[in-house]
Amino acid sequence: MKFLPADLNALIRSRRSIFPASYVDREIPRAIIEQILENANWAPNHRHTEPWRFKIFTGAARQRLGEFLANYYETHTAPEKFSPMKLKKTMKKPLQSACVIAICMQRDPAERVPEWEELAATACAVQNMWLSCTAYDIGCYWSSPKAIQLADQLFPLAAGEKCLGFLYMGYHQMEAVPGKRTTVAEKLVWFED
Repeated sequence: MKFLPADLNALIRSRRSIFPASYVDREIPRAIIEQILENANWAPNHRHTEPWRFKIFTGAARQRLGEFLANYYETHTAPEKFSPMKLKKTMKKPLQSACVIAICMQRDPAERVPEWEELAATACAVQNMWLSCTAYDIGCYWSSPKAIQLADQLFPLAAGEKCLGFLYMGYHQMEAVPGKRTTVAEKLVWFED
């Protein structure tokens, strides 16, 4: 099987964070969500621990997620920092999204690898999801609100499992925005002899 490097390069370089305020009211078919999650399942991971776990919120479940996030913001924000507008935005984000996926990491019970490797593997799974969303013209972004510290109040977590954030997803009509990166040459040190 031969893949064209130019297609891969274009896909990687066109990946962007696209936020719920830009999503349109259109469901993502379950088969596409499942394909995106299947692609996540093929992320590299040391000792085949496959630490990624996902909790998927669609339909009315998004309301429950919005209420959880808004309640956390309301009860954990100092009065001088509290913003009614942020409260409303926090509640609304899941409802603007067609799908929200809680990104979780399940620590290997035998701890055969350092925890950072399992976090890195989970991040690789999310990158696979992000690239898949890009290929399907689905916008997404990874958010890690402080509320994830209490995720076990929203959904069950196994022993050693922790929530790392939420991937908000939705179709959009945004024009492609050029990416911004400094040159890779500034980040390289070559050893040739």
